[in-house]
Amino acid sequence: MDEEVPRVELTPTAAELVRRLHAEHGPLMFHQSGGCCDGSAPMCYPDGEFRTGDSDVLLAELAVDGVAEPVTFWMSRSQYQAWSHTRLIVDVVPGRGSGFSLEAPEGVRFLTRSRVVEA
Repeated sequence: MDEEVPRVELTPTAAELVRRLHAEHGPLMFHQSGGCCDGSAPMCYPDGEFRTGDSDVLLAELAVDGVAEPVTFWMSRSQYQAWSHTRLIVDVVPGRGSGFSLEAPEGVRFLTRSRVVEA
């Protein structure tokens, strides 16, 4: 049986950061808006703090070892149209991200890498 390629995945480093943030803030969610600068990076919020709507697409409910509930990953619909042919890989890199994303005080930021999904 063929397994479906996940639309979004976390690197081990990103999963570890999610576990730390979850321990401090509780249930989490990601949103990637596609705006300029920090808006083009995945932002991590306490679950439900960022209001999603018809202009957003739920791409994944990520299962993270050590985190009881799924971590949702949302993307703006317009951004999704540009990235729909890719698998998104959420990673962590040194540097300061957005002041609104939970990892900002950690001295690191989430970053989306992508890989083309075969048709």
